[in-house]
Amino acid sequence: MLSIQEYQSYFVAHLKKNAVAQDPENLYEPAEYILNLGGKRLRPVLTLMTTDIYNGDYKEALSAALSIEVFHNFTLVHDDIMDDAPLRRGHQTVHEKWDINTGILSGDAMLIMAYKFLEYYDSEIFKSLISVFTKTALEVCEGQQYDVDFETRDDVTIPEYLKMIEYKTGVLVAAAMKMGAIIAGASETDQDHIYNFGRHLGIAFQLQDDYLDAFGDPKTFGKQVGGDIIENKKTYLYLKALAFSDDDDKATLQRLFSSNPDDDSQKINTVKAIFKSTGASEATKNAIEGYTEKAYSVLEYLDISSQNKKGLKAFAFNLMNRTT
Repeated sequence: MLSIQEYQSYFVAHLKKNAVAQDPENLYEPAEYILNLGGKRLRPVLTLMTTDIYNGDYKEALSAALSIEVFHNFTLVHDDIMDDAPLRRGHQTVHEKWDINTGILSGDAMLIMAYKFLEYYDSEIFKSLISVFTKTALEVCEGQQYDVDFETRDDVTIPEYLKMIEYKTGVLVAAAMKMGAIIAGASETDQDHIYNFGRHLGIAFQLQDDYLDAFGDPKTFGKQVGGDIIENKKTYLYLKALAFSDDDDKATLQRLFSSNPDDDSQKINTVKAIFKSTGASEATKNAIEGYTEKAYSVLEYLDISSQNKKGLKAFAFNLMNRTT
C-alpha cells in the first residue's frame, strides 16, 4: 500500500497524459479547466488504493479512477450551475468563467467521457464496472434531485437528509472502492464490504463538508463559506438546530431560510450563532464521528492484511480531521 501522496501523483500523471483538450475548444477547455483545479482526488485515490490492498496492480485501475474523477467533476459543474455558486476550489466556477450553456454542454461531454474511459477493460471486468457505475450515476442524480426538492420543503426530516447525502456523495465514494476491488479480482463478498466501508465514509465526508461550509476557514476551504446558508439548504446542521431550538430561534431560522436578503453576511452570522447555541454544530461533529466509526466497523470483515486495514483506518481518520 502506497502513501496517499503517491497515489495522487500517479493519478495526476495519468490525468495529464490523457488530457481532454481537443476541438472544439469551447467544449473541452472548460472540462480540462475543472479537472486541473486540483482537489483532494479522494475518489480516484480510493480506486487505486482498493485495487492495491486486494493485491491487484493499481496501475490497472488508473482508467477506472479517471472515469470516477471525470464523472465527479461533471456533477460539480452542473451542481454549481444549479446552486449559482461563484467558487469551486478557490477559483471561478465553469459557468462563471464561461457561461451557463457552456457549463451544461461541457458537463454533458464529461459524463460521456467518463463512460468511455471504462472501455479500457476486457469484457467481463467492463460488464461489472459498468453495472456499478451506471447504478451509481443514477443514484447521484436522484440525490441531487432530493437536494433541490428540499430547498422548497419545510418538513425535511433527518432520515430523508441522510438518504440524500448517501445518494449524492456516499454512493460515489463506495463505487470508487468497489470498482477497485473488481479490478483486483476480490470476491463479491469483499466487494460488498468495501462498498459499505466507502458508503459510510462518504456520508461522514459530506457531513464534514456541511460543517466546513458553515465553520471552515475561507482561506483553506476553497468554496464560499456560508454558501449552504445563502442557498437555504436544509443541511444536517439546520435540521438539528430546528430540532433543538426554542420557539424564537426556530422562527428566526425558518424566516431566514425562506429569504434572500441583500446582506448575506448578517444572515450567515445569525444562522451560525444559532447552530452553535442550540448544540447543532456539536451534534453534527458527533454524527461525523459516528459514521466514521461505522466505516471502521466494516474493516474486520475485509479479507485483507491487518496492515492494510490500519492503512484504511488511518486514511479515514485523516479525512475526517481535515480543514479543507
